Amino acid sequence: METITVSTNVKAPIARVWEFWTRPEHIVNWCHASDDWHAPHAENDLRDGGRFVTRMEARDGSAGFDFGGTYTEVTKENRIAYIIDDARNVTVLFDGRDGGIRVTETFEPETRNPISLQCAGWQSILDNFRTYAEKESV
Repeated sequence: METITVSTNVKAPIARVWEFWTRPEHIVNWCHASDDWHAPHAENDLRDGGRFVTRMEARDGSAGFDFGGTYTEVTKENRIAYIIDDARNVTVLFDGRDGGIRVTETFEPETRNPISLQCAGWQSILDNFRTYAEKESV
């Protein structure tokens, strides 16, 4: 199956990157692809077999959806793998380098939207994460 990979470098210690990526009180601050969307709610049971869900909504209330799934592998501060509720696989790697952490997400695309749109959306969310983690880590 085809996959898409996006990544970013975060200038923050791994403990902080991991915490901001996995704790619901942080997820709601960065998990959106554009400023006209937000994540008003997140739940995260971070363990093999645990479930997560993040509510994503347009700020004007015109649209929204739950992004959820089940973890298949959690290795603290290193790797997260999960299956989204629509049966697609995702892997997130956290790799220390050059005074920061490279976060790399690889996911199976869905069939409704062009690959370029999916890549741009996931990259935008990852960029929002980087901005939030770097701002909050100072």
